[in-house]
Amino acid sequence: MLQKNQWKKLITCCVHMILVKNKCKKKKMLYPSWPLGGTNKSPTAFCPVYFRGFRSLICSGGNVFACVIFCPVRSYIHLKHIHFFTFGRKSIFTKTMTEEVQKHSVHTLVFRSLKRTHDMFVSDHAKSVSLDDESHQVKMGVKLKTEYGAVLHMPVLKEGKDRVSQLPGGMQGHQGYIQPGEDPEYLIAGTHAYPSGPGVALTADTKLHRNPSEGGVHSMALALPPSQARQEASRTAASVADIHRHAGGAERVHPQSSVVSLMEGGGTRNSALMRRAPTMPKPQWHPPWKLFRVISGHLGWVRSIAVEPGNQWFVTGSADRTIKIWDLASGKLKLSLTGHISTVRGVAVSSRSPYLFSCGEDKQVKCWDLEYNKVIRHYHGHLSAVYDLDLHPTIDVLVTCSRDATARVWDIRTKANVHTLTGHTNTVATVRCQAAEPQIITGSHDSTIRLWDLIAGKTRATLTNHKKSVRTLVLHPRQYTFASGSADNIKQWMFPDGNFIQNLSGHNAIINTLAVNSDGVLVSGADNGTIHMWDWRTGYNFQRIHAAVQPGSLDSESGIFSCVFDHSESRLITTEADKTIKVYKEDDTATEESHPVNWKPEILKRKRF
Repeated sequence: MLQKNQWKKLITCCVHMILVKNKCKKKKMLYPSWPLGGTNKSPTAFCPVYFRGFRSLICSGGNVFACVIFCPVRSYIHLKHIHFFTFGRKSIFTKTMTEEVQKHSVHTLVFRSLKRTHDMFVSDHAKSVSLDDESHQVKMGVKLKTEYGAVLHMPVLKEGKDRVSQLPGGMQGHQGYIQPGEDPEYLIAGTHAYPSGPGVALTADTKLHRNPSEGGVHSMALALPPSQARQEASRTAASVADIHRHAGGAERVHPQSSVVSLMEGGGTRNSALMRRAPTMPKPQWHPPWKLFRVISGHLGWVRSIAVEPGNQWFVTGSADRTIKIWDLASGKLKLSLTGHISTVRGVAVSSRSPYLFSCGEDKQVKCWDLEYNKVIRHYHGHLSAVYDLDLHPTIDVLVTCSRDATARVWDIRTKANVHTLTGHTNTVATVRCQAAEPQIITGSHDSTIRLWDLIAGKTRATLTNHKKSVRTLVLHPRQYTFASGSADNIKQWMFPDGNFIQNLSGHNAIINTLAVNSDGVLVSGADNGTIHMWDWRTGYNFQRIHAAVQPGSLDSESGIFSCVFDHSESRLITTEADKTIKVYKEDDTATEESHPVNWKPEILKRKRF
C-alpha cells in the first residue's frame, strides 16, 4: 500500500495537471496528461490507455517509463503493480519505492508461470483416488453390516452360491452368509430376534428357524384359494419373484447375487443393492358379478352391514333407527331391533359370544344379547356421533370411532374405557382390528391413516399419502396388507409399518366402502351408486356396476354406503341409499373367452405415493 506521504505526492501531482497541459500537447499526447512526481524541468507525463481489460496508465518522463495497472474492482495502487524500465538515468520513482525490485532471468519467470498453470489446470480435484482393494473390502463389509444387517441372515439364492464363495476373506467370514444347503437351521442375526408368528412367545426354540424348501416358499407366499387352484398355475399363480417385484419399492427383496456382482464391479454406487426395473404383470382373470337379489324393508338409508360367523344371517343398520336381521339364503326378514334414537352407523357380530354390537349418531354404543334380543350393556364416553366400530378377533375388546376425532377401546365385559386414542384432527370415520401388530387401524377425515399400538394406546405410524378424507379401510383375509379408500385414490399398504404398495385409480367418486375376498377381488362402492371390481395384486379394474335404484326412488339416491362378502365368498351384499339391500353373485356362465381381460400395461403406471 502507498504511504501517507506518497498519497500526498500523488494528489499534488494531479493538481498540477493544468501546468503541463501545453507541454503534453507538444508531445502529441491524446489526453490531458497528469504529472506524477519529477521536477519542473522534466515532469512525468501520464496517459490512460486500455490493455486486455485493465486500465493502464503509461507514464513517461525523460528516459523513464512506468506502467501502472489499475484493477477495476480495487481503488488503491499497490507498489508491486508498478514496474519501471530505465535507460541510463535513475528512476524518479526510486525514492517512493518501499522495497527493491528483484531481477529474475527469463528462464525463472517462465518456469514460475508454468508452475502456476500446472497447479491451476492440471490437478483435477474431481478425479477420484485409485481404489485400494483392502480399504474397499473393509468399507463394503462395514456398509453391509450397518445397512443390511437385519437381512443378512436370510438365505441366498442357489445361483449366488458360487459367487459368494469367491468373495474376499473379509466377506466370507461374515455370519450372515449361511447357505441353505449347508445349514438348514439358522439363528436370527438381525437387529433383534422375532418369533415365527403373532402371539408366539419368544423363547430359545422360537428364535431358531428353518429354511423352507422352494415348494414350501411357493405354498406359503401364494396360498391360492380354491377357485384359483382349479385354473392353470402358469396362468393364475404369481411367482415369488412377482410378489417381490410388485410389493412396493420399500418392500422389494433383491437376490444376493446382485450384491456380489456390484462388489466385483467396483462398488462405486451409493447403495450396495441393485434395483430391478419394474414390470407390469398380467392380471388374473376373475368371473364377472351380476345382481342376484334386491331386498326391501328399511325406511331410510341403509348405512351398515355385518354377516354372522355361522353364515346363516346378516344384520343391517339404517337411518330409520332400526337394526334388522335377515336370512342370508332367502333374504327374508327375521327380526327388527329398536333402541337407537338416531341413524345406526355401525354393526358387528361377535364370534366369541352371542352378542351384537351397534353404534349410531346418537353417541350411543350398545351391546345386544341375541338370546333375549335386548340391550345388556351401554358404553358411554363419546362426545359426538359414533361412525364405526369393530371387534378384536382374539380378545374381548371393542373399538369405536367417532366424530369427536377419537377412537375408544372398550372392555366388553366391564364396559371400561381402556384407551382413548387421540391424534386425529377431524372425524374418525373407520376403524379395523386384527390379531397381529398393529392391532388397530383408523382412517379419518383429516386424510390420514393411523396405526396404533394397542398396549401403549399410542400411534406407531401415521400415513399421510391421501389428499382427501379416508372413509373406509379393509384388511386382506390372507395377506399381511390392507387398503384404504378416499375420493382421490384407493391405496394399498403393507403391514406392519404401512409401507405404500400401489394406487388403484379410476373410481372418480367419494368411496364409502371397500371389501375384499380370498380370491383377490377388491370391491369399492361410491356415493354415486357405482361399484368397481379390482384385481388386488395388479390393481386392474375388471368390472364396473351401476345398479338401478328401486322404483319410486330418485336417481340421486343411488349411493353405496357399505358392502361385505359373506363367509363363503360367493355372495356380495351391498347397502344403498335407495333403502334397499342388493345381493350379487358370480356369473357361472362366464369364461375367459366370453369376458376377456382387456389389459393394457401402458395405462397401469404405478405412482410413488
